[in-house]
Amino acid sequence: MGNATASAGGFKQWIGSGKVQKRLVIITFMFVPLLLLLVFTYIPFATMVGFSFFDMKYIGAKTFIGLENYAEVLKRTEIFGSLLVSLYYMVGGVVQLGLALFFATMMVFKVKGESFFKATLFFPYLICGIAVGFIFKFFYARGFVLDTILQFFGMDLENIPLWLQDQSINNISLAATSVWRYLGQNVVLFLGAMMSVDKELYEAASLDGANRWHQFKYIILPSIKSIIVLNIILCVSGCLSAFEPPYVITNGMMGTGTYFVIMNRLAHENQKVGLACAMAIVLLFIIILFTVGQKQL
Repeated sequence: MGNATASAGGFKQWIGSGKVQKRLVIITFMFVPLLLLLVFTYIPFATMVGFSFFDMKYIGAKTFIGLENYAEVLKRTEIFGSLLVSLYYMVGGVVQLGLALFFATMMVFKVKGESFFKATLFFPYLICGIAVGFIFKFFYARGFVLDTILQFFGMDLENIPLWLQDQSINNISLAATSVWRYLGQNVVLFLGAMMSVDKELYEAASLDGANRWHQFKYIILPSIKSIIVLNIILCVSGCLSAFEPPYVITNGMMGTGTYFVIMNRLAHENQKVGLACAMAIVLLFIIILFTVGQKQL
């Protein structure tokens, strides 16, 4: 009886100690997020990996075929051809990051109407991607907004290219929609990083005769290097997984099908679920390789 009482007292003392209480609080607050992460991320991902080894549809029997889906991903020309389409979005991403750096630098040096410009640039990011697709579907349509603007400046309709039908420029037109939508997000990220730089550095540089370009090159750029790397990683992964502009505007036709559009077509229209899952896994490894390569560079 005495040993039991001593044990109970020892347990209460142990459970009431500050170190144990701290660990219990950490575990309690982490439990729900980890449970949600497990249920909605890791378990579905593991299930998708399992599906990639089967020949299956959404409904019906499935047949284990091992690595055949991965071999078919490597053999199909339209799958890896769609990765070439992503190059248009990557070039657009470079333009987007360059413009974002330019606008953020202008705003950090205080321009008139700064709040208005920030709100104007960030507003497209708040619009749903499907809505952006419909906006630009009509913007590029023959005889609609863009053609009307160009005609207003004196161009003949016959000399204006078919923005969505001409395969030499349709992917450029689609990549421009992504630049318009995500430019404001990058401006805000860059601007937040720039505003964390000590203002006394700018004042000291000005006293030493440094102009705006020198301040950007020797103060701002080294200070926001980590944010630039982060934006590049996000930009590349976003370009490889571009889906909404080509899906909504052209339905992936006329050479505009990106990797995600082809994957969606195989999964939902052709009911090749196992092959689509294998494509998703291959894309994951491609993004990881790009990310590691960027970090090394």
